[in-house]
Amino acid sequence: MSSVVFETHLNHLELLARGKVRDIYAIDADNILIVTTDRLSAFDVVLPTPIPQKGIILTQVANFWFDYLKEVIPNHFSTLTLDDLPLTSTERQLLDGRSMLVKRLKPLPVEAIVRGYLIGSGWKDYQATGQVCGIKLPQGLQLAEQLPEPIFTPSTKAEVGDHDINISFAQMQQHIGSELAEQVRAVSLQLYQQAASYALKRGIIIADTKFEFGLDQQGKLVLIDEILTPDSSRFWPVDQYQVGMSPPSFDKQYVRDYLETLTWGKTAPGPELPADIAQKTAEKYQEVATRLIRS
Repeated sequence: MSSVVFETHLNHLELLARGKVRDIYAIDADNILIVTTDRLSAFDVVLPTPIPQKGIILTQVANFWFDYLKEVIPNHFSTLTLDDLPLTSTERQLLDGRSMLVKRLKPLPVEAIVRGYLIGSGWKDYQATGQVCGIKLPQGLQLAEQLPEPIFTPSTKAEVGDHDINISFAQMQQHIGSELAEQVRAVSLQLYQQAASYALKRGIIIADTKFEFGLDQQGKLVLIDEILTPDSSRFWPVDQYQVGMSPPSFDKQYVRDYLETLTWGKTAPGPELPADIAQKTAEKYQEVATRLIRS
């Protein structure tokens, strides 16, 4: 059992960036190291309280999905291993189970969000306009209801501390070009549908999720970052799902619900989490991993 890791400091690798959850290091001209820490962000703010084992669980889940969906689209993994890096034994132990060695790619400046159910900001949008991100939906849909078919609703990719902004598909086309936007939308919907079908058999509804993509040197689309984890998705237990109410969640919605009870402006710095909230969140992350990955 590894210790909690809030932030990493590697002696012989250049730190390229610290994201909300991940620390990214340069390896060489073609490869980078992504370390998934135990940091948790909510409302786009990194909270000061780490979630025990979160980084390891996220890495396990993401690795499972990358392998399960590898026939749909190439992913970012390189052929390197930790043994190829200039690490001390302590660093090697720290990174084991919570790191990915991946190719350097050109990330697209958008997040590819797929929604299969009406919840969160999509529900608020629908109540106000009858649409979600400009996509007109049938009248009379209820909270948490399954949509007639999954919809693709892209957003901008925010810097740490900023908020992602939903954009229309037409705006996405302006950002990255029509042909590439069409490809991203088609692949994202296919990834979601295959994953949602698998998860449903394991007792999990994937209400929505986000994907990120990059381009290789030949301009080929590649799946990157993390996929279908409790951080990037909304997971609901099938046996507790009911239309008209917000279902209990396996993801960080538990933390969001707690934060909503506080008088906090949803800007940095974020509040500390009580020990029981952090532990309960860790248990939810572990449960979803067990359900998805068990043989």
